[in-house]
Amino acid sequence: MQMQASSIACPPATTPAPGAADGGGRVMWVTPERLFYAGLLGSPSVRTMGGLLIYVALRAPIRISLDGARWDSTELAVVPAYMPHSVACDDRMICDLGLEAESIDLERLPAVIRGQAGPVEDAAFARHVRQAHAWLSRHGRELDLQAGSFDQIFFGQALARRRLDPRIEAVVERIRGAPSATATAESCAASAHLSFSRFLHLFKDEVGTPFRSFRTWKRARSLLHYVTQDSNLAHVALDTGYPDSTHFSHSIRQVYGLKPSDIFAGSRKLALIGERRVVVG
Repeated sequence: MQMQASSIACPPATTPAPGAADGGGRVMWVTPERLFYAGLLGSPSVRTMGGLLIYVALRAPIRISLDGARWDSTELAVVPAYMPHSVACDDRMICDLGLEAESIDLERLPAVIRGQAGPVEDAAFARHVRQAHAWLSRHGRELDLQAGSFDQIFFGQALARRRLDPRIEAVVERIRGAPSATATAESCAASAHLSFSRFLHLFKDEVGTPFRSFRTWKRARSLLHYVTQDSNLAHVALDTGYPDSTHFSHSIRQVYGLKPSDIFAGSRKLALIGERRVVVG
């Protein structure tokens, strides 16, 4: 049964306290298929990200422009994956959820985001996300939040997965697992036992975006794991698979609308939460 936005709630083990006040610190939670970010927005430059994005105003309304269209003021907005857009907010703080496009069945999403593009009116969902943000700010680093907890906290249910052709799914997992590695379309086509042209066509049909755009996004997304580290940007560029700093800076600006140096500067007070890693041996 399709869940309506007004009925969205966290599971008992992870429910924000009743009446929890809106507000929270700068936090980011990254899993292979999900992203939650609450922090500085940066300049309203054009950004093109590979996840379905849900922007939520924290204190002041946000303004959003999709693909160069007019600016709209709103409390809640949805941006389809890979759609160029700009976001602004007088408060300079933004909250957004990112759902990796290849991981979700777009036809079976909760009603609040299914088929949406641009401003959405749903005060209950926006309030729920703000309360979840406040709760995660206080407790997120204390808990063993596994990747599967994300959907339950924000949507009250596991989102339906997108079913991919097994050959394409193997390529997706290969790139997701090692986004900095050199994975050419030719090598991926060979591993899938498909001709080059057939592979490119099938990949776009299955994933919803061209192979090159997918690979570019996954590499840029991997930067998020470094933003709170005191790292030399030239070293980060190499670690994330870019051949040089110029290519690195250009690609990151195309995706996030910001220079890498600005992303790192704005992440100094950002707290990372999420999965605990246990090393055995």
